[in-house]
Amino acid sequence: MSVATATRFRVPANHPCLPGHFPGRPLVPGVVILDHVQQAIEQSAGPLGALRLPQVKFLQPLLPDVDADIAIEPTATGWKFRVSAGGVVLATGEMVRA
Repeated sequence: MSVATATRFRVPANHPCLPGHFPGRPLVPGVVILDHVQQAIEQSAGPLGALRLPQVKFLQPLLPDVDADIAIEPTATGWKFRVSAGGVVLATGEMVRA
């Protein structure tokens, strides 16, 4: 089994998803966070194809222009992940091949 890996990302304040999510207090949509998680997994595992998300929890919002860290741990069926910013866990979950 491989060891856990980590990567960092930032969603800029001018990202096209932010104006409608939400006006006056932009928050990075969960789908954008999950896209970064998938990209991080593919950096080490290669193209994934279709995926399932049997479990995802969004615990805190991610604000634009904030560095977020993704920790990935391979499992027997896929990958567990944790997204955090400033030491605060924002999201946790699991991605598996469909």
